[in-house]
Formats: sequence, C-alpha cells, structure tokens
Amino acid sequence: MEEKKLDLNSIIGFVLIFGILIWIMYQNQPSEKEIAAEKAKKELVAKQEAQAKADKAKTAIAPTVAVTPGDTAQIAKLQKTLGGFAYSATLPSAKDSFTTIENEKIKLKIANKGGYIVEATLKEFKKFEKNSGQLVELIKDNNSNLNIQLQTIDNRTLNSKDLYFEPTLEKIGADQVLSMRLKAGANEFLEYKYILKPNDYLVGFDIRSQGLNRVLNSSKPLDLQWDLKTYRNEKSISYENRFAEIYYEHEDGKINYAGLGKHEEETVEKVSFIAYKQHFFTSILVTDKPFATSKLESTNLVNDEKIDTVFTKQFKTNVPLAFSNGEIDYKMQWYFGPADYKVLKSYDKNFQKIIPLGWGIFGWINRLIFIPLFGFLSSTIGLSLGIAIIIFTIIIKLAMSPITYKSFLSQAKMKVLRPDIAELGEKFKKDPMKKQQETMKLYNKAGVNPMAGCIPALIQLPFMYASFQFFPAAFELRQKSFLWADDLSSFDAVAKLPFNIPLYGDHISLFPILAAIAIFFYMKMTSGDQQMAAPQQEGMPDMAKMMKIMIYVSPLMMLIFFNSYGAGLSLYNFISNLITIGIMFVIKNYIVDSDKIHAQIQENKLREPKKPSKFQQRLQDVMEQQEAAKKAQGKKK
Repeated sequence: MEEKKLDLNSIIGFVLIFGILIWIMYQNQPSEKEIAAEKAKKELVAKQEAQAKADKAKTAIAPTVAVTPGDTAQIAKLQKTLGGFAYSATLPSAKDSFTTIENEKIKLKIANKGGYIVEATLKEFKKFEKNSGQLVELIKDNNSNLNIQLQTIDNRTLNSKDLYFEPTLEKIGADQVLSMRLKAGANEFLEYKYILKPNDYLVGFDIRSQGLNRVLNSSKPLDLQWDLKTYRNEKSISYENRFAEIYYEHEDGKINYAGLGKHEEETVEKVSFIAYKQHFFTSILVTDKPFATSKLESTNLVNDEKIDTVFTKQFKTNVPLAFSNGEIDYKMQWYFGPADYKVLKSYDKNFQKIIPLGWGIFGWINRLIFIPLFGFLSSTIGLSLGIAIIIFTIIIKLAMSPITYKSFLSQAKMKVLRPDIAELGEKFKKDPMKKQQETMKLYNKAGVNPMAGCIPALIQLPFMYASFQFFPAAFELRQKSFLWADDLSSFDAVAKLPFNIPLYGDHISLFPILAAIAIFFYMKMTSGDQQMAAPQQEGMPDMAKMMKIMIYVSPLMMLIFFNSYGAGLSLYNFISNLITIGIMFVIKNYIVDSDKIHAQIQENKLREPKKPSKFQQRLQDVMEQQEAAKKAQGKKK
C-alpha cells in the first residue's frame, strides 16, 4: 500500500513540475509589442548599415539614357562613371528587358540588367495552398541576386548586377543556349552562358571573360556574391524552416552544413557546390573548379510565425573567381528543383547527401532499407501513400518480430526467476554486495542472461530513430492526402484553437493523439514484465517507479512534440505500436509458455553451471574485490 502511495506521489510531483515549467515558459515568452519593437529595431539597423555601405562603396549604376551605338562622345561621357564598361550602356540591350527559357520542368527568366535569373518557377509543383494553382517559385520579386564585383584598372568598383548584358538566344540541337554578355567593346566582354536541356532541372552556367585584361585588375580574384531569401512553400512555416539550411560539398566529397542558428557564418575551403536547401526544394550552385574559399551566411527570418509568413531564411555566399592568364573561365551549373533523394541522386554529383537522413547506422538504414522499400511501395504498386505507409510499417515490424520475441522471452524467464530473486533480496538485505554476487550466480546456474532483454530493444532503437529522419525528408508525402490528413508531409489538424499553447501549438492533430494512445497501452502492457529485468541496486534509481512514470510521460511527449510534425510520421508510429501490441499479445498468449520456461529453468539449475562469459566473470571478479576491500576496512575499524 505504501509503494502505491509513493508511486502516486511521484506521478503527481512530476505532473506539477511539468506544469510549472510550461507556465514559466509561457510567462517568459515575449509579447507581441516586444517582438514588433525588436523587429523594427533590426530593420532600422539593417537600413543604416545598407546606407553606410552604399555611401562608402565606389560603385556605379549604368544610366538608362538612350545612346547611339558607337557614339564616341557619349562613350567618353559614360566612362566617367562606368570606366571600361561604358560601351555596354550604348547598346540596344541597355534597358530593363528579359529573356525566358523553359522546358517541361522549369521556367527561367533572365534580366538584361545584371544578366542573372530573376524568376525560377517549378512547373510541376504547387505551393501549400494546392487548390490555389500557384506554382512553386524559388526566385521571384527580387528575392535573389547574383553579382560580381568588378575591380577595374582605374580603381573603380563596379557591380555586375547594375550593368546591362546583351542577350543572344539560340538552339543547339534540343538545348536552349542563352548568352548574356557585359561588353567593354565589340569583342571584349564578361559572359554568362545558360544551357537548358529538355526535361531537366539542371542548368548549365558558364562564366568567362574575353579581352578584359585591359579593363579589369587581374591581380586578385573577382568577388562573386549569391543571395537568396527563401520563400515559404509549405503549410507550417516553422516546420519548413526547421529544414532550411545551407549545405556544401568540400574537400573532395565531404558534405557539411552551415548551422541552424539565428545567424550563422562560416568560411570553408575547396567548395565544389553550395546548396540553399529548403524543406522540399533546393537551389544549388555547382562548379567544376572548386572555389578556393567560400564565405557562407544563414539568417533566420522567422521570429514570429504569425507575423513572418513569407520568407524562412536569408542565405548569402561570397566566393572568389580566380583569373587564369588574365581571364575568368568557370564551368558551373544551377539546380532548381525538388529536394527529392532519388532525383538528386540521379545526377551523380553527391546532391542527395543534402537530404538529412541521419549519421552512421541511421543513415545506412534509411538509404539501404527505408528509401528503396518505401519507393517500391509508393511507385511500383501504385498505392495511396497512406496505405503505403501502413504496409511499409507492417513489413518493418514483421521483420523485427524475431527480435521482439527474444526480448519478450527474456522478460518471461526473468519473471519466472522473480521469487528466487526476491528470496535472495530478503536473505542478503543487509549485504547488497553479497546479494549481487548470489543473484549473478543464480542467473548463471539457471542459464538466464539478464542482458538478453536489453540487447533486442537496443537493436530496434536505430530503426526508430531512422524513421524520425526518413519521414520528414520523404518528398513523396508532400501534398498527398490520407483520410482526414490533406498533406502527409505536414500536420493533420482536425481543430483550430483560439489560442496558442506553448510547445503544443494552436491546433489539434489527430494522428499524434492516436499514436499517444497506442504508446500508452503498449507501455502498460509491457511495463509489468520489465520491472524485474534486473535486481534493484543500492544507491541506484528505482527502475520500477521510473517505468511507471514513463507510462504517462512518453504518450504526453508524443502528444506535444508530434502535434506540428508531419502526419506521415505520426501515422507510422500509430500503426507501429498497434502492430507491436498485436505481436506481443500473440507471443504472450500463444507462443511463450511460462510453465515450460519454469520447468526448463528448474532443469538448468540441477545441471552443472555454465562457464560464465568474460563479461560476467569480470563483473563477478570486481564484486568480489569490492567485497574483500569492504571486509578489510571493517576489520580495521
């Protein structure tokens, strides 16, 4: 009776502490006025810094006045501001005009001013409001720019984004080739060349110069700047923002990322590609000639998801373009497309490694088991994605059922030994060390390994963690509905709350509730058999009481933290726990026979004890040494 009271007190205490923590977090969150004031302050600082940079830099913007081509007087006048690139302002292309190239997958709009992509639209995908018909636009409305700072021999600093390029579009075979040239003369230019192949997300992008050794200062590399403010494309901006970060490949194939903090800066060497990854889409700049150094910046733009609803991150990159024999010559490519593992892998450029599948064994499980199996179920069989998740879960759990069986069998054996262990506990209650030694002898004599129940559970843990990485990265789930969930890659809200609950959110998702209920009954079903998996040790936490508390804590954590996660992951956990409950019920009632186990253990006790394993022998030796030291110390006293 006393133990039940203590357990109840422990649970009440835990609930009170948890409630106090939530209340403290709620009280300490900033008010809307504080958030607005902080945002206004940041905007003011940003404007002041931008103005200071503009005043300090010696830059020039090409005038848009009409100039007769070849007019030497006008060119001489323009040279006062544009130096060697005055010629570019005299061409018919010196106006705000655009050239569009597209194939079955993407549509690109390139501006004369700056020569860079001002619109990049993915023609096969829609934004989170799928019925609106609005396509995913990675670049639009000046959220991105590409600029090269041009250092001239007369000590000017010109920005290519402010100068006018001359476009020439031609078709070579099935490919569209767009040449954008910033001219310093009839045959002297800086060229961006875009090559778009049919049915492809990858765009060839070459940067080269010709005859500019008399215009540009080639003593140091040119500074290439690429900026992008990533648009929101998914239902939950906070969930999408969690997976938005800069990835890069460096040092011959190593993949790393710049971090997910409020503002992250990193400088790395020998970079061969830079990816501005969003949750399900990405923009990648890849080069055949690695950049010597790359300065990467990532800034979080979502401080309050009720206010900041358009952009997720601000990404910036600065890389040097080195001269070779007085000229620039870089073969590069752009990728504008889905962050889909199979699509990225098809390019054989290591792009697929920007998908966060987990490190070590977790990544191996995802790459070698989860991705091929789920890909087969979702595409080959042609099932609904929700049904595919259910079948996928059944296959995984059935494959793991032998491990579940071994774990339960070990628990059943420990349950049979419970009276013997209790007897030893009573007999040696004043001598914990002797109790441990005798318990180990009992295990050895009965042929029971107390660790046998833990090892199968540890084997299952990597699969559980791998699923937490796999489902948020599964592009196949995007905007695929199942039952009440309209998008398996986002939360399945069944009710909107008129207020926001800290940690939980402002909506109620149903699949996490079902998963929490399934976890509760699973833990309730198994906790009784796990409590006697090992004898209670003096000075150690009471595992029985901890397990009783975890029965309520685990479902609560599932309920809170999975409320804003993708419905696909919650569906997987719900079905997984239902299947485990079913497997455990069958094993317990139809496969494992407690009477046979008891008879086998009693028979083992009569036999000669097995030679203990090296680990058991070492543990026994340590306990005996401690016991001897304790007795020696007692004699001295």
